[in-house]
Order: sequence, then C-alpha cells, then structure tokens
Amino acid sequence: MFKTTFRPLTLVIAMAAGTVAAYAENPMVGGAAMPADKNIVENAANSADHTTLVAAVQAAGLVETLSGAGPFTVFAPVNAAFEALPAGTVDTLLKPESKEQLTKVLTCHVVAAEVMSDALAKMIMDAGGEADVTTVGGCVLKAKAEDGKVTLTDENGGVATVTIADVKQSNGVIHVIDTVILPKS
Repeated sequence: MFKTTFRPLTLVIAMAAGTVAAYAENPMVGGAAMPADKNIVENAANSADHTTLVAAVQAAGLVETLSGAGPFTVFAPVNAAFEALPAGTVDTLLKPESKEQLTKVLTCHVVAAEVMSDALAKMIMDAGGEADVTTVGGCVLKAKAEDGKVTLTDENGGVATVTIADVKQSNGVIHVIDTVILPKS
C-alpha cells in the first residue's frame, strides 16, 4: 500500500516542481514575476517599469488585441524610454485625437510571430550581421547583435537595446527595451 501511495505523491511533487520551474524560467520584470501562463497585457500590467506602455496600450484600444491568441513578440519600452522622448510627447500621444498616431507607434513594437532571442540571433547571423524585422505597424527595424547585446534601429536611426530577453507569455514573448521605437517621420 505504501508503494501505491508513494508513486502518485512523487508524481504530484514532480509536477509541482515543474510548475515552479516554468515560472522560474522567466526573469522578473519591473519587480514582478512574469508567469508564462499569463498573456502580454496581464504581465505588462504587473511591471512597475511598464506603466506608461500599459496606459498607451489602453489609450490606443489595443488591450483586446494584445490579450488575444497571438503569437506576438512585443519589444516593450520601459517608462524611462518614454520619459526620454521630447517633453510633451507622451501626453500628446495619449490624447484621444492622437489615437491613430499612438497606434502606429505601438504597433511598431509588435511582430506577428513569437521570436525568441535565439531565433533572432540566428536571423541576424544568417543575414550577415544585420536582419530586417518587419513589425505589425509596417516599421522595418534593423536588428544587430554585438558584444552580447541585441539592438534594434528604427527607421529614424533611433537605437533600442534589449535589456531583458525572452519573457515568455501565453500568447508570445516580451523583450524589454530601453528606447521607444518610432515610425519613419
């Protein structure tokens, strides 16, 4: 009887350990755990570093889309990236009359596929050191890998560095970046 009871208990413990390991695989972002079974919007809303991004996603009406099945890759700028924009830019973009422009900016941070960092690195290597990444918003980003860092150059020459990669979501992946990507001006 002990053996019969012991085996299912071992299986439950192993399954529980696997669940903990699944959560442990994702790095903390903005002081919050990023459970892989939550979607992009749910996890971003928990990050203290992404409050401006979440407010922008809400203002643009993209919550439902980015909560959907995906898969999506989101290059998620931190609050400091939005603060580095010229004074008044964020306030202007968050106004209802700027919704179209805000949507364009945000969708230039989204790829309609799950692109983990190893796949991005392979794309870069296969393309000879610089790969084009086309976003949902139609922006073409130039991805490069140098000195162990991945950078994305937007169509205006702005460069964003991936600071936290491979934050797995139920509907894709988030890569945290330090600069807001802007569409061609």
